[in-house]
Amino acid sequence: MGPQPRQMGEDGPMNSATQRAWSWHKQGLDGSLEGHGSGRVLSAAGWARSVGGANPYLTLFARAGIRREEADADVAALRIHELPTARGCTYVLGADDFAWALTLGAGAAEAQAKVLDKLDVPRSELAALEGDVLAVLGAGVGHGEGSPATLDPKELKDRLGGSVRSLGEAGKKKGASTTLPAVLGLLQADGRIRRVPVNGRLDQQRYSYAAWGLEPATESPEQARALLMERYLGWTGGATLKETRWFTAFTVAQTKAALAGAGAVEADGLWMLPADADERENFVAPKDEQIQLLAGSDSLFLLRRNAASHFAEEDAGRQLGSTRLALQADLPDHPIVDRGRIIGLWQYDPGEERIAHWLFGAPTKAVTQRLKEVEAFIREDLGDFRSFSLDSPSSRQKRIDALNAAG
Repeated sequence: MGPQPRQMGEDGPMNSATQRAWSWHKQGLDGSLEGHGSGRVLSAAGWARSVGGANPYLTLFARAGIRREEADADVAALRIHELPTARGCTYVLGADDFAWALTLGAGAAEAQAKVLDKLDVPRSELAALEGDVLAVLGAGVGHGEGSPATLDPKELKDRLGGSVRSLGEAGKKKGASTTLPAVLGLLQADGRIRRVPVNGRLDQQRYSYAAWGLEPATESPEQARALLMERYLGWTGGATLKETRWFTAFTVAQTKAALAGAGAVEADGLWMLPADADERENFVAPKDEQIQLLAGSDSLFLLRRNAASHFAEEDAGRQLGSTRLALQADLPDHPIVDRGRIIGLWQYDPGEERIAHWLFGAPTKAVTQRLKEVEAFIREDLGDFRSFSLDSPSSRQKRIDALNAAG
């Protein structure tokens, strides 16, 4: 039986403010995840998108007050880790999800390997190079068997010597200068190796590689897709078919099967878990302010890519420079949020060691207090707040100046 439609309640669709607060609640931004560890936060609220930026750290701090030192210790102990998964994108996720989540990203690694097929690189050559990489790293070193060797790509290439083939100009045109990156992708996709951040931090993109030996997933591909759908609908509290397909990259047939596998029901145009559909009918938005400063790539927005719906109607026309904010699929700056409603924007200015911000209304005591808390967290724990690996103070200076002027 496929996923089932569900009739709307007598009051009709949830109003926008309550829907925003519902998403906020499902994301654990209402204080419900305080005191929980990193793995639990990521399991409950959603994997944290990682592109060499600081979003994973703020994800954990906003929901559970977790500081960088604790998060880094969890990374070192493999309680959380950055892995390629849905859509082939990298996320930071908890240990319980490692094996089955990796299977969701295997297609991206295989696609990279298929590029080499077109460059006349036989699979037997890739298999041989896989074996050589594992031999160099010390294959079979697992969770409790000591510290495996870690080598960065250059060190690996030097150790492997002639095992790595240059693919010349033809390869460069297809984004594959040698055979090594594709092999590293294949080995990482099935948990035989893992990437290790060179300084133990999540907000950069410089890695070494280590042998891993992760136990294979017990879930079939169909079960893994259903499990992701169940998690995704739980993280969002409900999403449209289009939104689920954007996040998962499933085909239409795979999406329908995954919705059925998750037992999803439909209400008000959203697919959701039955328990959430019941809870949502009686959900009441909090009356008091709940202020958070989030990254633009926070799961609250990225999972459904619906930042526009988090603006109140009276803020829909707001512009910063020539950018009309509510028309952007992705926010140009980081948001200041109250119960799911975007009430301002911010960037961190490391030169001034302060948060440059623009509030749409007058600052309240709660807003002022949270600005100070996050400013101190970034200054003391992170030093800067980059959106992605190539972000820098100079590259965002115009944004900082615009926020200062608007504010």
